[in-house]
Amino acid sequence: MYRILPLLAAGEVEECKRIAANTQFVDGRATNPHNKAKNNQQLHDPTATQASAQIMLKAFARSEEFREFAFPAKIAPPLLTKYQPGQYYGAHADAAFLNLGNNNIIRSDLSCTIFLNDPASYEGGALHIQLQNGDLRFKLKPGEAIIYPSDTFHEVERVTSGERLVAITFIQSQVKDPFQRNLLFDLNEVAALEGLTMKQENFSRLQLVQANLLRYWADKP
Repeated sequence: MYRILPLLAAGEVEECKRIAANTQFVDGRATNPHNKAKNNQQLHDPTATQASAQIMLKAFARSEEFREFAFPAKIAPPLLTKYQPGQYYGAHADAAFLNLGNNNIIRSDLSCTIFLNDPASYEGGALHIQLQNGDLRFKLKPGEAIIYPSDTFHEVERVTSGERLVAITFIQSQVKDPFQRNLLFDLNEVAALEGLTMKQENFSRLQLVQANLLRYWADKP
């Protein structure tokens, strides 16, 4: 249901941190003043927002693991956000549809958090995903990203010291149904791991199954 993947190179992490250190942040509720669960800060300057988003979008574009897990159709520009002591984002579910402007609306099938600073540099601030049969908490290394279903209840726990710097984004998948998407991902992994050891005829049949399932399940381009 979720995937942790290495996304940003060290130099890209440092550039995002440089942008964050030299740019104004505003109250995260500026874009949604009625959201009482939200208590954080987000990047405000359009030029800096675009520069940092392009770094991360290029990283997504080169990540084969991301493409095979998410089957992305659209990706919202990643937004830098930070949490200082006392700040948090209470338990919530992400909106089903996001308006990116200019009538560009995406469906949020998957949510993603990209971690940018050392988890040892701040206390608290874990991404807490609540499941029916358990809870998951994540504080990842700089440059690592976690992708998880947008329809899960989740929160950012209160930061008690230091500063939590991350970027968030949302993905519309070509395959809306999570069961179908995960099944395709598993098939792709089997093909990648075992394909070269299979008889060519059987491998070709597996590839046909992969292609046909994607053909019938995916949204039209």
